[in-house]
Amino acid sequence: MRRQERPPGRGLPGAVGALCRALPPPARPAPDTLRRARFDRPQASLDFWRLLYALLKQIHGGKWTESDAIGNQIRFVKSTLWYHGYGRPELYRLPSDGSAGSRELLLAFSWLLHRLSILEQLLVRNRVKTGDETSVCTCEDDLPNSQTGTTEIAPEYGLEDRVDVRYLQWLNGRLRFQWRSLHAQHQEQCKLLHKIHLFTSGSHMDQTLGHFSVTETDLVRQPENYKQLLQLLEFETMQLEAFLEWKQLEPVYWQWMETVLDNMAEEGNMCESQATHVEKSGLPKVTSCCPWAVSLTGQIDRLSRDLMTLHDQLHKLVTHRKAAWCEKVKTREEELQKEGFSATARKVRESVELKLLNLTHLCAPKKQQLHGSCRLVFRSKHPASKMGFGRSVSKEPVSAVSATEVIRELQMREASLERELKQLQEECRQRLDEIAAGLDGVICISP
Repeated sequence: MRRQERPPGRGLPGAVGALCRALPPPARPAPDTLRRARFDRPQASLDFWRLLYALLKQIHGGKWTESDAIGNQIRFVKSTLWYHGYGRPELYRLPSDGSAGSRELLLAFSWLLHRLSILEQLLVRNRVKTGDETSVCTCEDDLPNSQTGTTEIAPEYGLEDRVDVRYLQWLNGRLRFQWRSLHAQHQEQCKLLHKIHLFTSGSHMDQTLGHFSVTETDLVRQPENYKQLLQLLEFETMQLEAFLEWKQLEPVYWQWMETVLDNMAEEGNMCESQATHVEKSGLPKVTSCCPWAVSLTGQIDRLSRDLMTLHDQLHKLVTHRKAAWCEKVKTREEELQKEGFSATARKVRESVELKLLNLTHLCAPKKQQLHGSCRLVFRSKHPASKMGFGRSVSKEPVSAVSATEVIRELQMREASLERELKQLQEECRQRLDEIAAGLDGVICISP
């Protein structure tokens, strides 16, 4: 059923303009780029590829430079959209030189606005930070929703079919080294922040904070830098005003996108009807019989015979596997009787303890999970928690949590993950032992 067409109205230029102004400057397109993309103009393709590249690079914390080759930008955009679950195969078939496909890119851009809330993410990531903040996450490490229904369309580039294990080991070692370096730098940063908060304690006019941040300390030392900070705050205010205008006019944009989808559907139907007409005109005229029906019947008969053959083979394979499994169970029972009851009971007890711990964790009252950036606030009145995480800077009572509580919760989560890792390693070790037992003349030596 075709959607009812709704006229976009005169608010469309205002909606598109507000959307463009709400985007960060490096990725801010001209409003005319979206209009040209609606009609699939090739002149807008390169601009849209650069737009998506700049937006996705900022979302993933990468550095964006205009000097990157357009081919590399296109491959990055395709792979990132595939990672987030974008499922239109037409996008992944677009040429790597950026010469076509502006309307497909407009659809991908709109999908990012709706599914990932990319505009809100960019505003949060690029906001001016006047306080000292740190990222905290105590959420469960479940897979995001975008990963549950990802498409199986592979990006243009990826790992080769055969990858040297030594190369993977080298990458793992390099990752571990960089992680240790990052951890050491973070510890050094925390020490410096502690010194600044301690030395400036009692100097801030806001009693909820009580101390200066790094930015405020720098303004005290170098007052001339306030002009640059003021410019950044004014620019952020303009962006937020554009975002509020966009939220008011957002329904107009989505009505316009419905007309874009309707036009694409009409063009697709026209192409299909033309292809069907060409196919019918190219068929030979048959008067008395249908040779294609005879050929189709023969193919169905061959498929039926192949299916019967596969059914017989699967039945034999299932029978053989069932007999082998029964023999393996019988052998395992004899081994357990020889090993004794104590070792088996110990393994069962460890497994039960692990499940009880997980059950206790699941049945415990759910605490408010922290995720995102929190401001660091130094508390000298409470010796047990010298540093806290606050979510606001007003004089009203704020919802805060001490760093000690966050560390304790993360340590409990770490211990649970370590227990789960050990259990998985033990299961893998047993599985490898079973596989090695069936190989004659093979000796497996653990690293």
